[in-house]
Amino acid sequence: MADTKPGLRKPAFTKVDQLRPGTSGHNVTVKIVSTKMVLQKGRADGPQARQMRISECVVGDETGIVVFTARNDQVDLLKEGTTVTLRNAKIDMYKGSMRLAVDKWGRVEVTEPASFKVKEDTNMSLIEYELVNAVE
Repeated sequence: MADTKPGLRKPAFTKVDQLRPGTSGHNVTVKIVSTKMVLQKGRADGPQARQMRISECVVGDETGIVVFTARNDQVDLLKEGTTVTLRNAKIDMYKGSMRLAVDKWGRVEVTEPASFKVKEDTNMSLIEYELVNAVE
């Protein structure tokens, strides 16, 4: 009996300016513009040796930039000037603005340097969104 396993689909890549609030499943190739450690707690010499680290990185492509929230092991991969591919990324909302994030279902991988120049004058995280409940 032959395998009837379907072939793997090629991932569809999104550009930064196409990101919208409340969406997920994005595959994006971006350059790291800047990175800033926001939270670091826990002790490396403690009983579990668990540390909680959160870093906010400004990432972008040729269409714009967005803030990416990196957690724990992701923080080590994101250095300024590095090109990364974010797989299965989602948009979190923080104080009315968009933040790109990759949870346990996604992947952050460093790739070869991209040829595009980051368009820094279109910051998607500066656009404020307001939650409006639609009454039917």
